[in-house]
Amino acid sequence: MEIWHAPLDLATLNAASEGTAMRHLGIEFTAFGPDWIEATMPVDRRTMQPFKLLHGGASVLLAETLGSMAANACLDNRRHVSVGQEINANHVRGVRGGLVTGRATPIHRGRSSQVWEIRIVDDGGKLCCISRITMAVIDAP
Repeated sequence: MEIWHAPLDLATLNAASEGTAMRHLGIEFTAFGPDWIEATMPVDRRTMQPFKLLHGGASVLLAETLGSMAANACLDNRRHVSVGQEINANHVRGVRGGLVTGRATPIHRGRSSQVWEIRIVDDGGKLCCISRITMAVIDAP
């Protein structure tokens, strides 16, 4: 069952990143389904830490980007918006290059909060980070 308030398209999702940290880090929305959204991020000089591994903060930025966009895509943004309330991440495998791909899927979509799981995998499909974000649903400004 489709959970999105309005039909999604990749061009609109990617346009929302213009002039933001997401664009600076090379995050690109690449796919979506009835209840999930995916994006990729390069592992390069922009996203690495000094030991030439994917920086954990970059993984969290990818996770928050996916969870936030997904949560807001479920809402009528004329009435409600969703804002980050808490995020956690477990970094389970180092990544030295290529692309990582994150996929956000809902765990809970309630009237006042949403919880999303974001799994980030490397080019080989191996899990490198798993994150969970809690989003507060508030009245639109």
